[in-house]
Amino acid sequence: MQNGARNSVELRQLQYFVKVAQKEHVTQAAEELHVAQSAVSRQIHQLEEELGINLFMQKGRNLQLTPVGQLFCKRVEGIMKDLDRAVAEIHEFLDPEQGEIRIGFPHSLGIHLIPSIVAEFKQRYPNVRFRFKQGMYPTLIRDVLSAEVDLAFVSPFPDREDHIQGDVMLTEELFAILPPNHPLAGEEEIKLEQLKEERFILFSKGYSLRPIVWHACLEAGFTPKIAFEGEETDTIRGLVAAGMGVSLLPEMALFQTNPLQPARVRISEPKVTRSIGLIHRADEKLPPVAQVFRSFLLNYFGLCQGQGEGKLPGQA
Repeated sequence: MQNGARNSVELRQLQYFVKVAQKEHVTQAAEELHVAQSAVSRQIHQLEEELGINLFMQKGRNLQLTPVGQLFCKRVEGIMKDLDRAVAEIHEFLDPEQGEIRIGFPHSLGIHLIPSIVAEFKQRYPNVRFRFKQGMYPTLIRDVLSAEVDLAFVSPFPDREDHIQGDVMLTEELFAILPPNHPLAGEEEIKLEQLKEERFILFSKGYSLRPIVWHACLEAGFTPKIAFEGEETDTIRGLVAAGMGVSLLPEMALFQTNPLQPARVRISEPKVTRSIGLIHRADEKLPPVAQVFRSFLLNYFGLCQGQGEGKLPGQA
């Protein structure tokens, strides 16, 4: 690297470099940047001159990052992301009601809970924007740690996770769901062991509800026989309603979305629940608008009034 390169690299050069790296083509990058192709080429050439390295190599009609270019790009993308976030935080500090909240959540919360929360929050803060990311538990943890999101709902609430902190928002009961014509469908409550001979429809590995159901069955004295593994509550609920097996789902995943619905029965033994928490990075202060939303959520779930773990919308 040439002397002084660290001081002579310009922000525009980095912006153009990242765009070319993403598009692997100068013309396409120029079109997205709304500048002339020659301007992009000139900035990339100057950047390479200042760094004393080749960032790209020709591959057919496209450009490909060199190994050192890949290393540089990874660092620059992080810098640009931090810069964008810094600018956003300034605007949010000046007016928290004009910012953007980046929040992650699992699929099961997107059916009813997240829309209900956002709708009520938007009534109070209509100008706040949301950016949502759905994912499984490991993905949501990673998104929080990598600053892809500011806040994330996760279940179960992590017992120990470095650099993450948060609050348990609510504890939710899981119900047995059965085909409508099942012999136990009319019962008010059952013991889980009564389903030991049934075939279960479970979430695929990686989904947090799967180990909860699995461990509950083991606690009841049996290993569940798996008929099908799915990735969406609608699929599991629909297959149970069609008579393909039984399952356990949390209450908020049982809101009706189609005419074909399974029977819902409370489980008396063992009691099966899941905790739902709101997490954020422990070593960083939340952006002002995200802190406003977190305070809203603490109040929404009753934690600010010392009521303990929260309740679902509509519960007494």
